[in-house]
Amino acid sequence: MIRVLLPAHLRALARFEGELQLDVDAPVTSARVVDAIEARYPMLLGTIRDRATGKRRPYVRFFACERDLSHDAPDTPLPDRVTDGAEPFLIVGAMSGG
Repeated sequence: MIRVLLPAHLRALARFEGELQLDVDAPVTSARVVDAIEARYPMLLGTIRDRATGKRRPYVRFFACERDLSHDAPDTPLPDRVTDGAEPFLIVGAMSGG
């Protein structure tokens, strides 16, 4: 079971509170986690990654185990602590500006 934390605006759009718990087939990657989120919550299609290219949206970041995984390849396996459910996979809305 993979634990996922989404930003408040995506939770509101999907109409759920708290932490997601998803079954994701091995190898567990960021792409497979997002596939599982979009399958369960189709209203989130296109919010985390571009529907045409499959690339992560510019102001969306992926974190796990205190590491920024945003620039890792989408098919890179996530850390063991995420795959065993000890740590959550975080999808975070980034900010820019000065």
